[in-house]
Amino acid sequence: MTVAIFLGALLGPMALGVPIAFALIISGVALMMYLDMFDAQIVAQNVLNGADSFPLMAVPFFMLAGEVMNTGGLSRRIVALAMAMVGHIRGGLGFVAIFAACVLSSLSGSAVADAAALGTLLLPMMLKSGHDPARAGGLLASASIIGPIIPPSIGFILYGVVGGVSITKLFLAGIFPGLLIALALCITWLMVASKEQFALPPRQSGTVRLKAFIDSIWALMLPLIIIVGLKFGVFTPTEAGVVAAVYSLFVAMVIYRELPPAKLFHVFVAAAKITAVVMFLVATAAVSAWLITVADVPGDLAALIEPLMGNQTLLLLAIMLLVVVVGTAMDMTPTILIMTPVLMPIIKEAGIDPVYFGVLFIINNSIGLITPPVGTVLNVICGISKLSMEELMKGVMPFLIAELIVLLLLVLFPQLVMVPVSWLGH
Repeated sequence: MTVAIFLGALLGPMALGVPIAFALIISGVALMMYLDMFDAQIVAQNVLNGADSFPLMAVPFFMLAGEVMNTGGLSRRIVALAMAMVGHIRGGLGFVAIFAACVLSSLSGSAVADAAALGTLLLPMMLKSGHDPARAGGLLASASIIGPIIPPSIGFILYGVVGGVSITKLFLAGIFPGLLIALALCITWLMVASKEQFALPPRQSGTVRLKAFIDSIWALMLPLIIIVGLKFGVFTPTEAGVVAAVYSLFVAMVIYRELPPAKLFHVFVAAAKITAVVMFLVATAAVSAWLITVADVPGDLAALIEPLMGNQTLLLLAIMLLVVVVGTAMDMTPTILIMTPVLMPIIKEAGIDPVYFGVLFIINNSIGLITPPVGTVLNVICGISKLSMEELMKGVMPFLIAELIVLLLLVLFPQLVMVPVSWLGH
């Protein structure tokens, strides 16, 4: 009954068009009234406590780094480097997109920021070369979701804060699975591109390649600084956000000089708007999270899936299927905030490593960004490409299947996550 009241009070208002943040408060209040413990002070206190977290301070800084990256020329130079290196091979523009997505993901941690950058810079080139618009848009959308997987990742920060899991370990654990998804996209693109007829860009000379590398070296240094700094404990994930923001501002304003002081205010405002949405969701989700614990919703859910508790693989498959379904109707941030406090006690009781589960969970939520009808990344690419959602979904489908296969492999073979992170952790 508790689960039914919680879901009804959450999904009902959302179906009526109530913003998710307010629906979260409504669901919390509904549970409080059901438990006969309603107190407005408790609601207000949990909202304040929800946003009062040192690790969450990383979110606005990584958001700012993403905005600076797109405005200050860092994204453009990464794409130019990839073009110079592999743009001339068959399907090269697709490989450029995947390579650029991996690098950009280590700069911003946001799939939406990466989708905007890749779509704006690469989609016109791919269409001019003769690539099918839906296929090109589908690849760019699918590559963009590597953003929340390879560190730094805003998704990992939210999951780590809500679930009480080491964000540094989550960051390191996301590197290899993110590269595995990139490899799967490369293989899929190779199969898709072999059926298309398109013009190939000319092969660039060694001089042009060297110039592109030198021009992008400052942008390439940022992910190296963050990963090395985290591995050797030079700074925390929160401090890494500050490093990313300050470094990207320095490079954009002093080195590349593409971000004049006059534009700085607009960059800060854009980052602040996105941050405000995320932080308000985090704050309101704290009300539901507290009530979920008090009402023992995880205990009720565990009773429902009791037959699967003895088999970690079957339990994970069931949870991943649930998250895929939820991801079609809900964006990444609210899904993390709502489901983490529900699933974490179950995961711990089943003896599953929270870091390993976190990687699967964030990958699954990232895939949700390219599944309709909500699919935030799909909407970004639709806006840039002027394609309909139906057309874009046809182009996304092969890459979506490839990413789901990678997720299945990670469920079946946990070593693909845990062995690389054990190496990186030493």
